[in-house]
Amino acid sequence: MQEIDKSISFDGRDIRLKVGLFAPQAGGALLVESGDTAVMVTATRSTGREGIDFLPLLVDYEERLYAAGRIPGGFLRREGRPPERATLVSRLIDRPMRPLFPQWLRDDIQIVATTLSMDDQVPPDVLAATGASLAVLLAKIPFYGPMAAVRVGLVGDDFLINPTFQEIENGDLDLIVAGSPDGVIMIEAGANQLPEQDVIEAIDFGYEAVRDLIQAQRDLIAELGIEQVTLATPEVDPTLEQYIRDRVTLPVKQVLTEFHLTKPERDEKLDAIKAEVSAEITALPEDHEIRQAIAADGKALGKTYKGVTKKLMRQQIIEDNVRVDGRKLDQVRPLSCRVGLLPSRVHGSGLFQRGLTQVLSVATLGTAGDAQMMDDLHPDEEKRYLHHYNFPPYSVGETRPMRSPGRREIGHGALAERALVPVLPPKEDFPYVIRVVSEVLSSNGSTSMGSVCGSTLSLMDAGVPITKPVSGAAMGLIKEGDEVRILTDIQGMEDFLGDMDFKVAGTDTGITALQMDMKITGLPLEVIADAIRQALPARLHILEAMLKAINAPRTTLSPFAPRLITLKINPDMIGMVIGPGGKKIKGITEETGAKIDISDDGTVTIACLEAAKGEKAKAMIEAIVYKPSAGDVFAGKVTRVIPIGAFVEFLPGQEGMVHISQLADYRVNKVEDEVAVGDDVVVKVREVDGRGRINLTRLNIHPDEAAAARAKVGLA
Repeated sequence: MQEIDKSISFDGRDIRLKVGLFAPQAGGALLVESGDTAVMVTATRSTGREGIDFLPLLVDYEERLYAAGRIPGGFLRREGRPPERATLVSRLIDRPMRPLFPQWLRDDIQIVATTLSMDDQVPPDVLAATGASLAVLLAKIPFYGPMAAVRVGLVGDDFLINPTFQEIENGDLDLIVAGSPDGVIMIEAGANQLPEQDVIEAIDFGYEAVRDLIQAQRDLIAELGIEQVTLATPEVDPTLEQYIRDRVTLPVKQVLTEFHLTKPERDEKLDAIKAEVSAEITALPEDHEIRQAIAADGKALGKTYKGVTKKLMRQQIIEDNVRVDGRKLDQVRPLSCRVGLLPSRVHGSGLFQRGLTQVLSVATLGTAGDAQMMDDLHPDEEKRYLHHYNFPPYSVGETRPMRSPGRREIGHGALAERALVPVLPPKEDFPYVIRVVSEVLSSNGSTSMGSVCGSTLSLMDAGVPITKPVSGAAMGLIKEGDEVRILTDIQGMEDFLGDMDFKVAGTDTGITALQMDMKITGLPLEVIADAIRQALPARLHILEAMLKAINAPRTTLSPFAPRLITLKINPDMIGMVIGPGGKKIKGITEETGAKIDISDDGTVTIACLEAAKGEKAKAMIEAIVYKPSAGDVFAGKVTRVIPIGAFVEFLPGQEGMVHISQLADYRVNKVEDEVAVGDDVVVKVREVDGRGRINLTRLNIHPDEAAAARAKVGLA
């Protein structure tokens, strides 16, 4: 393939596309650059495997630390398991790409995006997402794109396209918009409590740039003489579908209108209808066309039955505005909120239930040393708020092996984390590291928003002074032709058989997080705007129920939460506090039981369950870094004796010398006549000489000063 470089400029930012240079054996490959950030993206297609009934799309985002001029840590000194952010970028690419492939396609498709170079200005994620679309077009894989993604920031009153890391940090919005020619197809956002209208305008602003990138991709493949592949859907013999439809339509309709049924009861009845049809087909002669259709494709019955059920459920919503549980389109399921269910050894807990979705969130307070160190290409080196999400199989009544968290778990945890970060207290006011774990105990739709609500409850129960409580709701969509119905608080079936999963989280002031995924090829902005607006009364309704359980953060912490004391020392004195081989800081820890963390800027954080021991550790550290001045009086201990005087340790790690002439108000012939090693003595600082040496005296010390110095160290 010929080498082509193409540059796209908008809003003062350039994106460069380089085709034909890299990975010649991949189906399609290109380099996407902006600033000094460069991402190579490849797309490859291979023959599908027998017997699969899904689109086998695999998306991997890879980070190489050489991209930032760094060598990986650890024993192996090479990249290992992908960091969390890499997993999130993989999902960010996958989510807008997947709906644009023909769902009947069964060939293996793999998209690999590798960051080869990265500066501290340009995030690589949206470059990788846009590059994935062009790589697929270059590989001539059937695709309903092009697709492009941009980031929108808000600094002051101005929207920015593809802002820098610094602009994202300083702004009030971090929004990623991905779109196709048919409209917006994916949204991912974190916001600082922005009003709904501001977010809608930001999405519109971003989609304008998406259109430019889509056109640039079309121009590039036209320049290369590549025609976009969009194959027609294979024809399917309607005989089996009609046979099944004739037998299940009435009983399925009846089940879908029995609004009193619980999810397990509804699933059981639907499974029974399917089993009855299966038994009827099994009883047919072997040469019957229906029997042969099932024999040719063992999954045909399940796929066809699902398709019939999907059509009937969607038809019921479009034509009758009735959902399978009898709710109105904008109605939230029954709510239950509780806090403090677990013993106080758990620092905070909240149980949130909406319908059959139940999430237990548990908050833990830790010290600065508990922050997560980030070993990836992102400029942030640590995280002080961690949100983890677990989805065990029993939550949906199933059994399966329990492994390490998958991409879905990581993604849902990151969404809940993003929703709560804007309301957390600043580190200066609340120096704790905070971890929240959301355990999904029962799932029937929108567990991620359940995690947001449960986590808000647990943080307030733990006494974390959040500025405002956060609630969340998941919106769904059914689209048939020009008919569109937006659903509030979708449940499992509506998510599974619907066209959109749109999660909106925020406070009563504004939005803190958004995430939208589509199963169709795009939506116009006006439909998205309606969904955002319809989510507001749902969020406020949920928030009202949460505040009935706990209306403000507790004013006291759990007795088992660490008590933190912070102080600031001169960074040049950090070594003095640590001591040779860590001797001093270990000694303080052993004596007080406190956990001590020291930052490079000189911030010392002391954690201890008993406040008195924490204060003792603070006093010991302050003593080490204390700079004595003339006239200060101390009670100390003689550490050495030499012919001309005695050395006294008057503060931990600080010694001064009492000259023989300053030991007494009379002539002393021999130092040992007055003091011995180990003696407790009261001394005064006489002077600190130009070399920093401290000269002490035992003369001219007032009895009250001596008594105060002794009392300070516990001497009579």
